[in-house]
Amino acid sequence: MTENEISYIIRKAIFNVYNGLGPGLLESVYQKILIYDLQDLGLEVKWEVLMPVKYAEFEFDCNFRIDILVEDKVIIELKSVKNLEDIHFKQLNTYLKLSDKKLGILVNFNTDKILESIKRVVNGLEE
Repeated sequence: MTENEISYIIRKAIFNVYNGLGPGLLESVYQKILIYDLQDLGLEVKWEVLMPVKYAEFEFDCNFRIDILVEDKVIIELKSVKNLEDIHFKQLNTYLKLSDKKLGILVNFNTDKILESIKRVVNGLEE
């Protein structure tokens, strides 16, 4: 599957979780339920994936963790905050660069309008 095909299924799972739980819960709750839904939809899912930082010829374990990695292609960064901020996009962009992935999905579950709170981030660009 391509990143775009995967992202379509991810969006479906996000809508399922949001419609089932609503806004206002902790990020960790959405993470567990979204992982379940993605697996139920037949996707390979990893979570809390350690992200080493490469600098010069060295690799450092700095305890950065990807919230969810789907099909080893798409990073999902979960938030449950009042508003998505520039730093959230920058964080996901950095994860994409460090992992050499092309597509990330940034989602904020603490919203009344989930459609407006799902953002695609392409390695280096916001779509």
